[in-house]
Amino acid sequence: MSSAAITPSAAARAPAEPKPLTGLALLFAALAIGMSNFLVVLDTTIANVSVPTIAGALGVSATQGTWVITAYAVAEAITVPLTGWLTKRFGAKRVFLTCYFAFGILSLLCGLAFSFGQLIAGRVLLGLAGGPIMPLSLMMLIYVFPKDKAMLANVLWAMTTIIGPIAGPILGGIISDTVGWQWIFFIKVPIAAIGGVMCLVLLRGVKDRLEHATIDYVGLGLLVLWVASFQIMIDEGRNLDWFASHEVRLLAVLSAISFAAFVIWELTAKNPIVDLKIFRHRGFTVSALTYSFGFAAFFASVVILPLWLQQNMGYTATWAGYATGVMGILAMLCAPAIGKSLEKGLDPRLVVFIGLMGLGMLHVWRMGFSPEVTFVQMMWPTVLSGIFMVMFFIPVSGLALASVPADEMANAAGVSNFMRTLAGAIAVAIVQTAWNNAQRVNQTELAGAMTNGEHVVREMTASGMSHEAAVFSLSRIVEGQSLTLATLNVFAGIAILFMLSACFIWLAPKPKGPIDTTGGH
Repeated sequence: MSSAAITPSAAARAPAEPKPLTGLALLFAALAIGMSNFLVVLDTTIANVSVPTIAGALGVSATQGTWVITAYAVAEAITVPLTGWLTKRFGAKRVFLTCYFAFGILSLLCGLAFSFGQLIAGRVLLGLAGGPIMPLSLMMLIYVFPKDKAMLANVLWAMTTIIGPIAGPILGGIISDTVGWQWIFFIKVPIAAIGGVMCLVLLRGVKDRLEHATIDYVGLGLLVLWVASFQIMIDEGRNLDWFASHEVRLLAVLSAISFAAFVIWELTAKNPIVDLKIFRHRGFTVSALTYSFGFAAFFASVVILPLWLQQNMGYTATWAGYATGVMGILAMLCAPAIGKSLEKGLDPRLVVFIGLMGLGMLHVWRMGFSPEVTFVQMMWPTVLSGIFMVMFFIPVSGLALASVPADEMANAAGVSNFMRTLAGAIAVAIVQTAWNNAQRVNQTELAGAMTNGEHVVREMTASGMSHEAAVFSLSRIVEGQSLTLATLNVFAGIAILFMLSACFIWLAPKPKGPIDTTGGH
């Protein structure tokens, strides 16, 4: 079928047609379902600032401690694209509720871990449970909202996806500094328990429609192999000096071969575990790629800005989190209005284009930052980015789902979220490596261009400083300037990626009317 049709025509859906909720039931169901996605996305960043604390408490090095992040990311990346198969085999609601409750239980076990091995095992299981929640939470929201309010489902889901990675470092820093690292896991337990029970009660009207789905063992094995090897490669690459390392080269070859084998097998298998034929829909393919590129730029920005503020500007982890968290203010205020404009038939491609171009221009603004920038000066482009973020997130996710038949919606949600997750991981690895390399190059160039260094040191010593203190002070100045220049270089790269993504969305077919992701409901 042509992906230019924005309204899916297929009648089949993963669950049987539910009766949309209204009033307080709809409100509570929306909050409970939205919170599930928020918890999973939050977990991708909440442990980042706590890694040194966790490593010290469990007696491992900081480098080993990063496996707390890697283990979760690998496991999550494996199960996200399996959502379509899991939905056919067990039912969307059943998988969603099982993963929701499991997420709470496994968070408890992670907090109770008394050895590093136990924590890593818990994080792997937590990622496996969290993966399907991201796409299925969007499906559940679409099922419970009335057709005329379906856009609000996309708005709510997009908001949890935006706010989650921003709130993670803030909460992680505050919790680790006050009550202990275990509570970054414990805090999610009661929320998942209450949210799961609310969903169990309020989603009783959603009846799962099951299909016969055999297990594609070969496809599953190849998926695990290429995703795990690739994710470990990009997570550990910067610690091992990338392709100068034998381990990284081995992982790169393994991931490339297993990926090629996975694609060939899934395209020819009778019952593939991930149906790659979803990419025959041009609207989905373009939207999913735009989503991935835009999210990669967004996530790179969310990572690099706090790092710069902490390492160069003297911010604490908590205050660096606040500096990025202000993005959510205008995002929450503007989201309903943007959703309404899309409901009235505004071309979603135009909204995505404006959103991504706006984010690109804000990063051009950031390229004018200096080490003397104040919190308020630095905050303004971050605050304004909230408007453009919702203009990007809301329509692009809705356009991807609306471009496929209803019986392929679960697979589309899983694949698009997998692409987004993988793009974010790649972006972080690239941006941190580029940032470190640019900082070293800039520092060398600045030191070589500073012909009056000895004169500056003599003036410092003449003012009463010791020679060692003067040299150290001058070195710190050069290091700070080189770090700032490296950050501005990264901002330039992020701006370019945002703008290229904005142009790419126009390759999607023009929608025929407002976005409809309800699949006939």
